[in-house]
Amino acid sequence: MGHYSATVCWELGDGDFRANRYSRGHRWEFDGGIAVTASSSPQIVPLPHSLEEAVDPEEAFVASLSSCHMLFFLSLAAADGIVVSRYRDEASGILGKLPDGRLAITEVTLRPTADYLGDAPPVAELERLHHLAHEKCFIANSVRTEIQVDLVS
Repeated sequence: MGHYSATVCWELGDGDFRANRYSRGHRWEFDGGIAVTASSSPQIVPLPHSLEEAVDPEEAFVASLSSCHMLFFLSLAAADGIVVSRYRDEASGILGKLPDGRLAITEVTLRPTADYLGDAPPVAELERLHHLAHEKCFIANSVRTEIQVDLVS
C-alpha cells in the first residue's frame, strides 16, 4: 500500500567509542528534505553524551501516535461537518518494564483539546470521533502499547 523511509545518520566525532563516551546525537532525514536533530534521551544516556534539545526516540514515538490520532480525528470531524479551528495534544508516555523485564513504552496518554467554529460537539460525539480515530490510526494499530485518550475540556 505504501512505503515509508527515513535515513538515520550518526558520526563518531571526537568521542571515545571504546570507553562508551561518545555523543548519541544524530540526524533523521526524511523524503521531503527535512532533517531533525535526534539523540538518546538524557533519562537513558546521561548528559553530555545525549543532546537535551534533540528529539529522542521515545518522544518521537509518543508524537507519532498523537499526530496519527489527530490526523484521523480531523478527517472524521470534517466528514461529520464539524469545523475544528485548533487542536492541541499534550501527549505523554511512560517507559516501564514488560513482564519479561525488557524496557518498553508501556503506556501512552493522549490529552487532546480542540476549538471549533460554532458550538463544540457534545462530549458523546467527541468520544465517538476519538474512538474511531484511535481505531483507524495506523501507528496505534502497529504497537502493543496501551494507548489512552483523555479528553481535556
